[in-house]
Amino acid sequence: MTAPRIHIVTLGVSDLARSWRFYQALGWETSPASNENIVFLKGGSTVLALYSRSALAEDALTKDTPTGFAAVTLARNASSRAEVDEWFAQALAAGARAVKPPQEAFWGGYSGYLADPDEHLWEFTFNPYFVFDEHGNLALPDGNP
Repeated sequence: MTAPRIHIVTLGVSDLARSWRFYQALGWETSPASNENIVFLKGGSTVLALYSRSALAEDALTKDTPTGFAAVTLARNASSRAEVDEWFAQALAAGARAVKPPQEAFWGGYSGYLADPDEHLWEFTFNPYFVFDEHGNLALPDGNP
């Protein structure tokens, strides 16, 4: 059995072109597999896909209803507090909305939250207890806590 992985995270968006521009401004590279209906953005070992919110609901055989707080966040881990601040400023300049400015966290790290143009929440964080492997992937400790 292979290890569980998340290969693609698909965000349902209201304006594909606007969201595409937003994520490009944050440095995501567009894959040639993209077309006028779906955008694939390269992000290390995970692909971020942008797809029409209504089409995504239709594909999942569900209703497209406003969710408010969806109890899901996406996180990008930085190698320093300064990098969190840099990413946060870059996202704000690209059109994100600050939800919680970067600040010291009770658990010993540093993080802030923002919302993309469709209100998907992103946490930009520095966790001094996490390390990255030679490929830039988060290297969590093995074994049980």
